[in-house]
Amino acid sequence: MNMEQYFDYIPTANRILRKLEEEYGCTFGLYLQEGQGDIWDDVSEDILGGSPEAEHVMSIYDLVETRRFVSRTDDDALKVDFGPTLRNNVFCYPRFGIAFARIPMLRAHGIGLEDIVYAKDDESLLLMLKDLRERQLNDRRIGVFTDTREGLSRTREKIAYGVSRDEVVLDEGLKKQIFRSIDEFFSNDRSFFQTYGVPYKRGILLYGSPGNGKTTLVKSIVGSIDAPVNYWQITEYTSSESIQEVFAAATRLAPTVLVIEDIDSMPESCRSYFLNTLDGATSKDGIFLIGTTNYPEKIDPALMNRAGRFDRAYEVKLPDESLRFAYLTLRGMRKFADEPAVAYAARRTGGFSLAQLGELYVALALQAHDEGAIDVDLMVMEMKADLSKDRKGAWLSKEEDRDKVGFVV
Repeated sequence: MNMEQYFDYIPTANRILRKLEEEYGCTFGLYLQEGQGDIWDDVSEDILGGSPEAEHVMSIYDLVETRRFVSRTDDDALKVDFGPTLRNNVFCYPRFGIAFARIPMLRAHGIGLEDIVYAKDDESLLLMLKDLRERQLNDRRIGVFTDTREGLSRTREKIAYGVSRDEVVLDEGLKKQIFRSIDEFFSNDRSFFQTYGVPYKRGILLYGSPGNGKTTLVKSIVGSIDAPVNYWQITEYTSSESIQEVFAAATRLAPTVLVIEDIDSMPESCRSYFLNTLDGATSKDGIFLIGTTNYPEKIDPALMNRAGRFDRAYEVKLPDESLRFAYLTLRGMRKFADEPAVAYAARRTGGFSLAQLGELYVALALQAHDEGAIDVDLMVMEMKADLSKDRKGAWLSKEEDRDKVGFVV
């Protein structure tokens, strides 16, 4: 048998159909999901996670892989996870009468895939889609979109650690505005939007220098709402196709939050398409869009200067003395220093970001642990010296020392 006959679509699809009808005693129809959707991502997650809902029916070809493995090092021990592949296998959800087959097909430049959904009828497929949506809405993980060379990748990841609203160190007026907007958007009755005829979509842009709490603010939003959250990682591979796919996926989960960090990195080639997507009449329905950037000067002014794109732009500034005091207190500096010492540290750290204050806290805690006392002036002076070197690119002062490690100034 030659290669073309081996990968013949019609007899293969028919063979799968006969096997399903034989196993489950009912008639199946063939369905194609148009566009890029979540259904295959959910099925893939079920298969890789060993869900009892998905039964393995058959492997399609004997000379194409049917098993997978992932190796990792855990506590210096090699761990290997084994499981079936989604492609070249057929899986069925008997509760719904739905089966999935990702069939390898011979293409001009290698082996491609043909995705087929087998279902008893439209009603059965609709029930499964509703079930998948309910699972997504109850899933407290974040949907992560990443643009890659091979296309848009989607995974679901656990939140590394939760951040409460009380842990957000931010100007109180700004903090109140942001959370009021969030709470109103995700209220059950949506009375604000209905009463005042406001379109049910919202976009805010957070900008400011690195390390001042934009990511912490986003984490607190994610952890304090009862709605799905998606995070989009823009790369040089972002395209008009991936933009369309991300917004379509987010709309299906609405109401939802879509976070786009470092939005200034959007490739020039697709910025117009991105702006047009934000302008679309329905492209953002039910989406609370949060964009962040450390470099507002790189942001296309058209993002902020037109209604319906980003409604508000909030600057997350360097903390003033009162916020620095609040942050050091929140971190726990009172465990090894009295209140006047905390206030003194806050006063001496003008120009520090929250991230730099966090490092100062660690340095002082280590000093207190090892020496039984702290020297705020010494630690602040050392950190300011390092910051100065960082800005100048002069980490080593001696020419011969720089040559040893290859630093270029």
